Parts: sequence; C-alpha cells; structure tokens
Amino acid sequence: MPNNERMVSCPACGAVNRLPATRPAEMGRCGKCKEGLFPQTPMVLTGKALFHAVESDHIPLLVDCWAPWCGPCRSFAPTFERAAAELRPRIRLGKLNTEEEQAAATRLGIRSIPTLLLFDRGQEVARMSGALPLPDLLRWVSENAGL
Repeated sequence: MPNNERMVSCPACGAVNRLPATRPAEMGRCGKCKEGLFPQTPMVLTGKALFHAVESDHIPLLVDCWAPWCGPCRSFAPTFERAAAELRPRIRLGKLNTEEEQAAATRLGIRSIPTLLLFDRGQEVARMSGALPLPDLLRWVSENAGL
C-alpha cells in the first residue's frame, strides 16, 4: 500500500476502505455502503466492530467505555460528543456500552467507567479512567496520539 493511503473501516458496514491522503478525509465515503467514514458524533461500537477497527484502521481510535447506569458516564457524554466534532478526521471516536458488550469489556480489562482507550494501528497507546473537561480531554488525546 502506498504511504499516501490510509485504511479506514466503515462505521456503518465495517468494510475497509482506502483513503488517499490527497482527498479530504471528512468527505470520505464507504465504497460499499456509501456512508460517511468520519461521522461528527461518536460511533456506537459493538465488540466486534471495535476490534475490527482496531486491527484494520490507520486512523487513531478513541473509545469511551461507559454504561447507561453510570452518572459520570452520562455527564461526560456531551463532552465526548464535542470532542468528536473537534478531532475528526485526525481521530475517530467511538462509544462501547460495557453492559451490552461485557465480553469486549472483559477482554479490554475495563475495571471502572468511564474509561478512555486510545488505539493506534492495532495497539492500545493510552488509557485513562474518569471524565475530563473538554480542554483536558483534547490535550490528553493530542499528547498521546502525537497530534
């Protein structure tokens, strides 16, 4: 694969797409289902979709592991949504409901929520438990993703 291309999985159908560096990423559409590759809001991830994206994507992925009954998780959700709009297309954001995806949460070693996981090219590069205000979240992501 040429250095000027990135691989990105579609949040809608899971198909892996080649994204040329010369094309604006925000405009990227899936070649299979035609959905946008960089939604302005966090993707809702199943365990299968999460591990597929981690293994195939060349774009860093920030995952919010949360549960519906968790007060701090619910209060952090709007901040995470704002971060998605600010960080795209350099980073994609997704939410993993640990109640619905218990096997994935166990595989990831989630012990408390909310927990943020940052993946880059198949590897977990950073982890943090707890909610952050938007400026601190953006700084944490920038420092750990090399932005």
